[in-house]
Amino acid sequence: MTESPSAESRVVSAERVIEAPDTAIFDLIADPAAQPRWDGNDNLGEAGAGQRVTGVGDVFRMTLTKGAVRENHVVEFEEGRRIAWMPAEEGKAPIGQLWRWELESQGEGRTLVRHTYDWTRLEDPQRLPRARATTPEKLRASVDRLAALAEGR
Repeated sequence: MTESPSAESRVVSAERVIEAPDTAIFDLIADPAAQPRWDGNDNLGEAGAGQRVTGVGDVFRMTLTKGAVRENHVVEFEEGRRIAWMPAEEGKAPIGQLWRWELESQGEGRTLVRHTYDWTRLEDPQRLPRARATTPEKLRASVDRLAALAEGR
């Protein structure tokens, strides 16, 4: 497991090897309805079923724990390997944050999973404290919860 240093970095990440096939892990990430089960930020409330991401340009809706709705614009997608989205308020352009998941098969049902939060394009000063609070440890919590689900624990 590695984590990027510096709380002031606008790109933070965490990674680990999960004892599950990349396809099973990717399915948990690409299905927004499953995301609240592994969210280490405890920020995701619920997402409606039937929003499985299939490509760049998809938009999925997520209700946050405080009731706000986010439209997540998928900007990177490679089935089974990489997915990234940028959240936006309903009907608006993305806020400036990017959430990325990358998976690399390690063979024999093992997968290296890297989770990255990039807020280099975030300009809204009211959102900066929350962005700064999204640390590698919070990302690691998501990866660990994802691992527990994928590994059937």
